[in-house]
Amino acid sequence: MSGALLGHGDFRYRPVPGWGVLDARTPVNHCHGLAQDRAGHIYLLTDHTANNVIVFDRQGRLVGKWGTDLPGAHGLSLVIEGGREVLYLTCTLTHRVRKTTLAGTVLQEWGWPDFTGKYAQAKDYMPSWTLHHPDGSFYVLDGYGKDYIPHYGADGTFKALLGGPEGDIGHWGPHGGHMDAGPDGTPTLLIAMCDRQHLLRLSADGRILQRIDLPGSNPRMLRRSGSHWFCPHIGDNWPADFDSRGYVSVLDASLRVVANIGGTEPRYDDNGQLQPMQHVGETFI
Repeated sequence: MSGALLGHGDFRYRPVPGWGVLDARTPVNHCHGLAQDRAGHIYLLTDHTANNVIVFDRQGRLVGKWGTDLPGAHGLSLVIEGGREVLYLTCTLTHRVRKTTLAGTVLQEWGWPDFTGKYAQAKDYMPSWTLHHPDGSFYVLDGYGKDYIPHYGADGTFKALLGGPEGDIGHWGPHGGHMDAGPDGTPTLLIAMCDRQHLLRLSADGRILQRIDLPGSNPRMLRRSGSHWFCPHIGDNWPADFDSRGYVSVLDASLRVVANIGGTEPRYDDNGQLQPMQHVGETFI
């Protein structure tokens, strides 16, 4: 039997009990990243070093697993480069970003950016996610470190350092996000500023263009589906209660919240200000 109906309006979903539940031979600890390839396979990233990447089919059955050396595995991005699907993984404890094939073969790796002069030691750099520009370059969010955003070219060479306190990026801010065309069609960085309870839109050179407040939330990531954005939030009482439940917001193309999956129905006041949101129900998200 399916679980309780979650969400609002056109965005209502039921949890599927047992989907993706595996036996003790495939353990899962914390998991942050999910991605789906063109074949429909779903990749889950966990920091359990028995199997950092677990691959499911659409029915939630195990079809593969790999990776044993990423104890702080965190960010997972699936990118198409030259027609080939590749994965970008970040690890907060090895302080590295890794590019692999879908089967886990390492293609390239980037360590801590000591050459910028902003980091005294590797442990100061704790990358949480990568954002990918249409030109093939990519940005790394140092979400658990010093809040800088290193920018690398399509060939993997360092280009620039954005963000940080000099760029007015608050601490415990840039956690995840996505490249998005701004109002004029120019690629921008749309970033989930987790503990700051808002989203930020940055220009490709790091200028703050827009702030979208999400009161009561703790936005961790953004993914687009059609004209809508899906934004998962960690628990309401994080980090005081590590078992607190979260929810997923659905935002329209103008970044207005239209539904919360597992959360309260979004409400805007007469001035257009979004009112505080929170988890509802017993479903753990």
